Amino acid sequence: MATKSKLLRMDNVLLVVDDLDAVKEFFIELGMELEGEATVEGPMVGKLIGLDNVRATLAMLRPPDGQGGIELDKFHTPASVRFGPINAPVNTLGLRRVMLVIEDIDEVVARMQTSGFELIGEMDYEDSYRLAYIRGPEGIIVGLSEPVGNT
Repeated sequence: MATKSKLLRMDNVLLVVDDLDAVKEFFIELGMELEGEATVEGPMVGKLIGLDNVRATLAMLRPPDGQGGIELDKFHTPASVRFGPINAPVNTLGLRRVMLVIEDIDEVVARMQTSGFELIGEMDYEDSYRLAYIRGPEGIIVGLSEPVGNT
């Protein structure tokens, strides 16, 4: 019987965006760090992702602990395709949010609102977490989680 390979970790989540600079700044404001930015193009890239004539700029962001990350891609060719409304509700099918663990949820929410981002809602989850959902550029939803108590 063959040995089953095992998952080692999740490296990143891809978000395709139109305004790379605005989305990048949103995640940097939340505490992510820009690991690098590059433009990729050519047949090898196209073969990997199943598109022809690909040219895209990507930015890789990581949290301060270096674990996981968010890759932002701005496609120059072929043009990106928008599917559904920008401010889709949280129950829309598909990837709906990224959750970040933070310190001082009140300060982060206030800072993000001062920067013009929408607070969707917030709550205390039992005695374990304080949670908030923020909507950023292009309708991107980020969940904020602050452990409280004995967590």
